[in-house]
Amino acid sequence: MTANQRKNKNDPRVQSTISNELISRLLALPGRQVWTDYDSEADVLYISFRKPEQANDSVMEDDGNIYHYRDDELVGVTVLNASKKTASS
Repeated sequence: MTANQRKNKNDPRVQSTISNELISRLLALPGRQVWTDYDSEADVLYISFRKPEQANDSVMEDDGNIYHYRDDELVGVTVLNASKKTASS
């Protein structure tokens, strides 16, 4: 291990890197562009696959997420209580 690798291992920014699993899941999303917004006061994560989303139907599923559709195309997801759905929770 080089001195630079040791230094990076202790760098707090390294703690916020993304996993290969997340990269794989992002590549599997229906859109090639993804927009996100997190409202920390409401603990709601908004994920959009189209801008503007222009959803004409929304469905809340058993997982507690709201899926937004434009006709048959998934154009967004609203994740309620997002901080409670993290891998470390």
